[in-house]
Amino acid sequence: MRQALSLPAGGVALVLVDLQEEHRRDARYLVEGFESVLQNAARLLAVARATGAGVLHAAYVRDFARTPPRPHEPRGADGAPAFSDPAGALTAICPEVAPGTGETVFEKDDASAFAGAGFAEALAGMAPEWLIVAGVWTEACIAATVRDAMAAGLRVLLVKDACGSGSAHMHETATLHLANRLYGGGVADTDRALRLLSGDAADVWQVRSPVPIRFTAQSVRDEFDAL
Repeated sequence: MRQALSLPAGGVALVLVDLQEEHRRDARYLVEGFESVLQNAARLLAVARATGAGVLHAAYVRDFARTPPRPHEPRGADGAPAFSDPAGALTAICPEVAPGTGETVFEKDDASAFAGAGFAEALAGMAPEWLIVAGVWTEACIAATVRDAMAAGLRVLLVKDACGSGSAHMHETATLHLANRLYGGGVADTDRALRLLSGDAADVWQVRSPVPIRFTAQSVRDEFDAL
């Protein structure tokens, strides 16, 4: 259910996950609605910077020199990584959300942003109570980041229209699964998240009991819209 929420001044950090060219230029890894995701993430980034919130960027770079191939991990015919190959140009952060002065890109070899070397330490230095999360793919790197953030004792605000996946249905079902167990956190759209970042209150969907959303294939879109 939606309830009024405000975020503590000085207690918020924004993390943008895997907003890389791969997801709009590599036919194998296209994210549906990626341009809209980027636009909303850029709005969040601008307000976070303007209000002094912490900002962290995470990028998937599958570097076999850093972390050797895992058992059964898919590889190209030449043995190179099947995705996020550091030898290519598509691991670059999209210019719409490129890091600014003093902002670091934490490269990771696994799904969660917390897998990036130095990410957890940088976040701890900011000492936020709330982590605002946006990026791709919702069921993979976003879900892993959200769960690790919760395990670290952070409250998570998942911005539903600043995240995306391979299809709208994949994104919507993944968001609902996260919402069902997002204890201490909430789900909002970009407009509400911007109000919260600006120091105002907003109505945000928050879980109050375990697994309250029992959705079906027919009800996914309505349940997602209600978040």
